[in-house]
Amino acid sequence: MNSNDSLHRLDVEELRRMAERFVADEPARLGTEGWWRPPLLATAPVDERFDRLTQIAADDHLHPRDLLPTARTVIVFFIPFRKDLVRENHNGDRPCSNWGLAYVQTNDLIDRLSQRLGDRLNESGFRCGLTPATHNFNETKLMARWSHKHLGHLVNLGRFGTHCMLITPAGCTGRLGSLVTEAELGSHPLIETREACLLKAGKACGLCMEACPVNALKTNGFERRHCWERLKDNRADLDYFSDLPETTHVCGKCAAMMPCSFGNPVARLSADTR
Repeated sequence: MNSNDSLHRLDVEELRRMAERFVADEPARLGTEGWWRPPLLATAPVDERFDRLTQIAADDHLHPRDLLPTARTVIVFFIPFRKDLVRENHNGDRPCSNWGLAYVQTNDLIDRLSQRLGDRLNESGFRCGLTPATHNFNETKLMARWSHKHLGHLVNLGRFGTHCMLITPAGCTGRLGSLVTEAELGSHPLIETREACLLKAGKACGLCMEACPVNALKTNGFERRHCWERLKDNRADLDYFSDLPETTHVCGKCAAMMPCSFGNPVARLSADTR
């Protein structure tokens, strides 16, 4: 069923529109206002760039073809949070209650959106490989065997910031999901600059390092253990997280109300100087 006609009827723009509709419909399904802005989606062919995953991510990181031996395309999407949620989480040195709730609901949304995209690809005759939205990492190494962030970097959905978050054209406050497929969807990048972090681009910033409540962020590294212990403490210490899953490990202070929270500040700076 992998015919040229199937490929003609299924393209990246359709998948993007499907993702946008799926996210837009989620508040009505939940009976709430929701937490999300429109999602972004990028793709890249499974080529030699993904051989680097064991060097730039975890040494045991899976290759796309470990997930699906016949994989030809990697799809990564980003669901950005609404600005009012990010503003709320900016206050204090602990995450707000809505930040934890948004984390849980967004992970569920990512899993279901991944499945919906996979189902659409399957309908056209293309098998897919899926992974959970979160907690597929080694708690000793604190490294994921399937890092949505690193895949997002390689498909040119975004670039890493000093805070180790992926900065996309819609910023860094949100959640990522990914899948692989047999469909040949081609290269559809979204990032327009070599860097998206002001500090990495040689400009003045470093606000994320100042915002980290446990000083885990450095210009030349990231104290993963400090960050992880803080995430676990937040889950254990905050009464308003008690009804949320044990895996609700959140903070978000390094991403809240930063120059990169809602967009690519390097691209904005470049546009301002033209």
